[in-house]
Amino acid sequence: MTVRRKILIHCVYYPPEVGGLESHVGELARGLVEVGHEVRVVTSRSEKGLARDEVVTGVRIRRTPLPGRNAPGWVLHAVGSLPTMVRWARWADVLHAQAFQSVPPTALAARAAGRPWVATFHTSHFLLRARRALWRPVLRRLVRWPDHALAASTEIAEVASTLGRGARVEALTNGVDTNRFRAVDPAMVTEPGVRRIVVPRRLYEKNGVEHFVRALPELMRAVSGIEAVVIGDGPERARLEALARELGVERAVRFLGVRPHEEMPGLLSSAEVAVFPSLMEATSVAALEAMACELPVVASRVGGLPEIVDDSVGVLVPPGDCGALAEGLTQLLGRSDLGQMGKRARERVVESWSNERLVRRHLEIYEALISGISVQESSVAGRR
Repeated sequence: MTVRRKILIHCVYYPPEVGGLESHVGELARGLVEVGHEVRVVTSRSEKGLARDEVVTGVRIRRTPLPGRNAPGWVLHAVGSLPTMVRWARWADVLHAQAFQSVPPTALAARAAGRPWVATFHTSHFLLRARRALWRPVLRRLVRWPDHALAASTEIAEVASTLGRGARVEALTNGVDTNRFRAVDPAMVTEPGVRRIVVPRRLYEKNGVEHFVRALPELMRAVSGIEAVVIGDGPERARLEALARELGVERAVRFLGVRPHEEMPGLLSSAEVAVFPSLMEATSVAALEAMACELPVVASRVGGLPEIVDDSVGVLVPPGDCGALAEGLTQLLGRSDLGQMGKRARERVVESWSNERLVRRHLEIYEALISGISVQESSVAGRR
């Protein structure tokens, strides 16, 4: 009989915020509840109108103020969330810090309650700061602190292990709800002759959408009927829209802004190919979601993307290379077996990166720590 465990998660950002970290933590929390465990999440009131306390998909959520989306804001959020973490840690069997910003409040609460805890290192924020001399001693302490450390990609695991000077960091790729993310009826009508490409990227420089826009003129000369749909928002949007006008491709690219997560399967299913032109990446949840919806992928050969994409399910190109991106898209759209590639992409996600696999591995780790035994990596982790 499975023991019902009480799991406390700290994460600065959480749904309805949109992003890879947010999707990962939200799906993990929901998946843990679905298999019979209790989950509480301490996060931030990062958007106006969010409730301080609520229960969503069986997960109890407490939101505390976030003064800014930067290092001082993260520190102040950590301090402000600490009283709740300390109280709820006495309820919990195990604690989990999601991303480096959550490590200090989780560590302090776990120590006060005498509970084991885990940390997962995510996103390019970690990789960027790991390159900076002032941040390296801080990150070294954070990596060595938890009872067990995870990373969202092999690259992050290797960087974290180097920082931690011998600390073992387990690479555990993000997961996808393959029941929700699957090929469904298209949400967008496709006119005859249109070749639709979807770019599900937040509009930040690191996500490389500029290079996709710059690749469009060459792509449109090679393939007729191109229509690009960019789903996401961010500080780069106005500049990217201006760039599209400057290049004369504004009629071929639509910026839809942020869309609710539940709309994404229909939007993804409206396209033939998904594009991830990232300059820096952990393991892209958005790419896994697109693949789960049977879309072949063109992605930059950077970060964790080569761990999930190869020539059987898409094309990898050098980051920041507009010509290679246009050529890769031309090559992929010219193939007669796009449908078969999409099916292989979904099969790969179901086999190796489902949310069920992610939940199962986390429970193995939690049980080992609660029992006071060594955490052993296993094939369940899906490390690639």
